[in-house]
Amino acid sequence: MQQQPAIAIQDHDDDEIDLLGLFGTLLDHKWMIASITAGFMAVGVAYALLATPIYRSNAIVQVEQKKPAIPGLSDMGEMFGGQSEAVTEIELIKSRSILGKAVDNLHLNIIAEPKRFPIVGKFIARKFQPETAGEVAAPLLGLTSYGWGGEEISIFQLEVPEALLEKNLTLIAGENGTFTLLDDEDNTLVQGEVGQQLEQNGVKIQVETLKANAGTEFDVVRERRMTTILNYQEDLDVSERGKESGIIAMALENDDPARAIQVLDEIGKLYVRQNVERTSAEAASSLEFLRGQLPEVRRDLEKAENALNAYQTRSKSVDISLETKAILDQIVALDTSISELKLQQAEMDRKFTRQHPAYQALIKQIGELSGKQNGLSKRVEGLPETQQELLRLTRDVQVGTQIYTQLLNKAQELDVMRAGAVGNVRVIDTADVDVTKPVKPKKPLIVLIATMLGLFAAIALVLVRKALNRGIENPEAIEQLGLPVYASIPYSVLQKAEEDKRGKGKGRAAKAAPLLAISHPTDLAIESLRSLRTSLHFATLEAENNRLMISGPSPSVGKTFVSANLAAVIAQAGQRVLLIDVDMRKGYLHKILGTDEQNGLSDLLTKRCDFDTAARKTDVDGFFFIPRGQIPPNPSELLMHANFTALLEEASKHFDLVILDTPPLLAVTDAAIVGRQAGTSLIVARFGLNPVREVDLTMRRFAQNGIELKGAIFNGVEKRASAYYGYGGYGYYQYEYKSDKA
Repeated sequence: MQQQPAIAIQDHDDDEIDLLGLFGTLLDHKWMIASITAGFMAVGVAYALLATPIYRSNAIVQVEQKKPAIPGLSDMGEMFGGQSEAVTEIELIKSRSILGKAVDNLHLNIIAEPKRFPIVGKFIARKFQPETAGEVAAPLLGLTSYGWGGEEISIFQLEVPEALLEKNLTLIAGENGTFTLLDDEDNTLVQGEVGQQLEQNGVKIQVETLKANAGTEFDVVRERRMTTILNYQEDLDVSERGKESGIIAMALENDDPARAIQVLDEIGKLYVRQNVERTSAEAASSLEFLRGQLPEVRRDLEKAENALNAYQTRSKSVDISLETKAILDQIVALDTSISELKLQQAEMDRKFTRQHPAYQALIKQIGELSGKQNGLSKRVEGLPETQQELLRLTRDVQVGTQIYTQLLNKAQELDVMRAGAVGNVRVIDTADVDVTKPVKPKKPLIVLIATMLGLFAAIALVLVRKALNRGIENPEAIEQLGLPVYASIPYSVLQKAEEDKRGKGKGRAAKAAPLLAISHPTDLAIESLRSLRTSLHFATLEAENNRLMISGPSPSVGKTFVSANLAAVIAQAGQRVLLIDVDMRKGYLHKILGTDEQNGLSDLLTKRCDFDTAARKTDVDGFFFIPRGQIPPNPSELLMHANFTALLEEASKHFDLVILDTPPLLAVTDAAIVGRQAGTSLIVARFGLNPVREVDLTMRRFAQNGIELKGAIFNGVEKRASAYYGYGGYGYYQYEYKSDKA
């Protein structure tokens, strides 16, 4: 009865994540994880040391409460405006008006820097310590085009055509203060000396300072003015310290601390100057408005005085009664207040719309005072006619006098303010930098992030490899397919060392390692093969013949290693064993046994030699082998020929056991042909290499060809923590080892 592959038994927990198994996998690859993490940490340390330090300059500005041009107007603004003046001032500081002037004054849109050696050039330049003022570091390794420390350049003027804006130009220092300016295609644009204003090829340039060795190159870029302004708007940090405190902190980062201080100080000066000019302009505007009102108020006052004098003359100096005087004082106070409010209304007409809440409140206040004024007017109607007229004329004179005096005083204040030109902002702290503590890079943080990133990357790599590599790591997986495992052969460190010594592993053309059963007979892998020898003794008792075929699903599973060493240990037990290398394509059994492939199986099947010539002795008594022979064009056809059957029958008569080392079944069909004539068939599956599906497909292929597999040999078993932890659910502990490829 033919053996049918069994369906793999799946546990109900297969879909669950095996955390202990994952931990074991990480433990198995601890050295790879450690090396990758160490590599990332080394990169982080290198970056932290080589990265250019960034310094932060700081300055503080105070914004004081703005004094009103017209009395009472600021109260209305505070009542309905509601926000700190610092919010407006912050936007003014970052405006193009301020930053644009700073760019123009300091020529910030002209960028000129020495060309540094890649990666380490800036680090070397920073470490250079000049012994004398103006000293420049000597070129290292004869690389004169790079700056190695101490170089200085200052370009006062640089104007280029539109096509060269934002392009990298190259300035090469010459002898005795000369220089050459090249475009991005190395064409000469300007040649001249430091201090001269030059204009050549559409380029205007004036180099103010140039300290460098002859041949040193500088990278020069002329940015667009708007581009530079936008860059500084992003880099400039302006914020208010405390809510509505009026204290504004300004900060700017740059790799040159002196440059950071210079730029921030210039911005502060320009801002203060702009504030003073704005205050002066507002005072001048209000002064002009008041001076326009003064003549009209003066005329009204003179008219009122003349009318009062004329009435008193006609009435022969009539005096005001006490009751009339009381009403007069109230009326004068109301008229004065209403006049002041109307003056504020005229000022607000220039600053606000009529729908503004402050403007509406002012109109409402004027209406309330006008209502009180109307109430007093009714009381006046009850007075004698002479007192009414005198009251009216006296009121006009007093109200006009107070308004005129007030306007005159305010005009004088505004005139002084305009002349003094004092703004409401001042610099508290000028720009300064702590050169001992760069704000970037944060070295401990960078190293920590790099290390953690390396650790995560290493763990991810291990888990991805684990997910992609579905190779069998447990013999139970093979047994669940219905195929018994006759032996688990551990990984042999000694065999690996022998192979590395002889250069195997890069290709089978290299000299193969000797038989492990001869060189190291006490190795654990050989002990496992001795156990396999015992198991095969009972497995072959009921076999049709004494032929044992050893195949496998794929190459590199260790078939030849198992076949050769198994033949040796069986021969050492006193049996006559013949090992035939049936892989006539890539067989290399002759290398392991220290001979050549001539007069082998292919030659024997084509009658180019006889059996006695092909069967060769080895160093082990009773162990004979037949190499593959010359590589034929039709290996499968030779195996199907009657000559192969006759060879096997003759070999069975002269030997106790005939071992057939065949090619992998999933690669070629040779194993299916040979298996029909073998009494016992085994396959070799390698630890971590062959997936369960591949082994299952191999079993199906053999079953389709009518070949019954007796069992499997689990080769190359490693001792892994993941194997131990993986059985945590069953409380099962198992050591696994890894064998070498044949």
